Amino acid sequence: MTHHSPVPPSGPATEGPATEGLAAEGIGKRFGAVRALDDVTLRFPPGRVTALMGENGAGKSTLLRILTGDHRPSEGTVRLDGVPLALSSPMDARRAGIRIIPQEPEIIPHVSVAENVYAGSLPRRTGHRLDRRLDRAELRRRITADLARLGFAKVLDPDLLGSELTAAQRQLVEILRALTGRVPARAIAFDEPTSSLSEQESEALFALIGRLRAEGIAVVYVSHRMKEVFRLADRIAVLRDGALAGVVDAAGADEAGIVRLMVGRDLSALFTRERVATDRVVLDVRGLTTDAVRGIDLRVHAGEVVALAGLIGAGRSELALALAGDAPIRSGTVLLDGEPLRLRGPRDAIAAGIGLAPEERKAQALLLHRTVRDNTALVSYPALRRRRFVRRAQERALAQEYADRLRVRAPSIEAEVRTLSGGNQQKVVLARWLARRPGLLILDEPTRGVDIGAKAEIYRIIADLARDGVAVLVVSSELPEVLGLADRIVVLQNGRVTGELDRAGATEEAVLALAMADDLAAPTIADDLAAPAPPPSPQDPNSPTGAA
Repeated sequence: MTHHSPVPPSGPATEGPATEGLAAEGIGKRFGAVRALDDVTLRFPPGRVTALMGENGAGKSTLLRILTGDHRPSEGTVRLDGVPLALSSPMDARRAGIRIIPQEPEIIPHVSVAENVYAGSLPRRTGHRLDRRLDRAELRRRITADLARLGFAKVLDPDLLGSELTAAQRQLVEILRALTGRVPARAIAFDEPTSSLSEQESEALFALIGRLRAEGIAVVYVSHRMKEVFRLADRIAVLRDGALAGVVDAAGADEAGIVRLMVGRDLSALFTRERVATDRVVLDVRGLTTDAVRGIDLRVHAGEVVALAGLIGAGRSELALALAGDAPIRSGTVLLDGEPLRLRGPRDAIAAGIGLAPEERKAQALLLHRTVRDNTALVSYPALRRRRFVRRAQERALAQEYADRLRVRAPSIEAEVRTLSGGNQQKVVLARWLARRPGLLILDEPTRGVDIGAKAEIYRIIADLARDGVAVLVVSSELPEVLGLADRIVVLQNGRVTGELDRAGATEEAVLALAMADDLAAPTIADDLAAPAPPPSPQDPNSPTGAA
């Protein structure tokens, strides 16, 4: 099939009003002096998947919140089958059959999955009028039937408590909530639904979306993942700076054309950077073993970008946490610039010059209700203090310097981080470590959940770090990113290194072959951990009895 690149229109794009399905007509939204949406007219036909794309801050989330009753538009109308809707709350949208699966699930921690799914409509006993206790038999019948009907019976245990759920399982609970209401769903919006899902869970979701389309439900799919969009979508609508940049048929579009609509320019040189690795070894890991990885040998040179690749569960993030002092090391040696480290906690890693931007930036890295200034300066306070007091002028200057350098889009450095887009939140995490001037920076899924424009800026930051002599260790699940960024690729499977590839000889096939290697003769990590660990050598600084 020949794909044609859509060309950005010369004026605002628009679609005619719809007589059936969900539609936004002339939608505008202002927050004070900021105009988040400008005259957006867009249809979401029944039985079709409309992908909604755009950079962070383009207006996608604002439009979703208007369609689902969380915001009222400043101008324009939301219609369903041509009938205007007065959506004053998400409950109004739900009663109309409009649902959203949010990127950040809202889960009740101390009740079961089943009770989370049917919160607000739990089955009650129907005997004595004073006996309104939960009908657990009916609850079990409902959740069992719905899990089987929607294809999630193998990936979600209905008896788990909300507090026990993984990020992926929390996402699945939100999906179940949307599809089990009393009013049949007419339109469902998915906001970055696979950002926390495994491949198996994602495949179950894609199959579900196929069924929703076949049942005549309008599907709105928000994602930064081009591969998913082209697999699922019938049509692609692109927002840029709050306006509709264009709507194209997915079958006739290609990635480069969508990117041009999103950012107004080509991004063909995403991974172009000067290779500046030196002979100086910054990180030298020898035989590192934790509860999740075994016998890891790894080197990263100054100015080098090394990627850790592998399938989910391979041990990549666990290795990153151990190197940042956030997971106990059972045996092995970690040297930084030739000096052995004893990593008893993150404080030791930070003091040694190791920084970590973790996979879950909101849960693990950011103080969401604190400012950009606070978050940027968080690990730099020792240098900002005079006696016991923080020098506020220097703190502000530091935060402003790195906000400017990393092009953080925020009203000011006094804005709360929770108000920023995902890409800008990630830049704040990077700004924190750049301000500390680390010798080794570990980036775990640095572009997860950010748009293509923000990805390009993060890649630029990584290139700048390498040029400045920083050793960079990247964990990424996106093979094109791994191949484009890395000077060397170290592949893990089941907690062990299965191979290493240099940039010149690396291909997706070669990485996957190492990631899926299955040497049945080799002991698994579970076998290793069941056996007694060998006694550490006296020189092992990471062992409980090693030198401090």
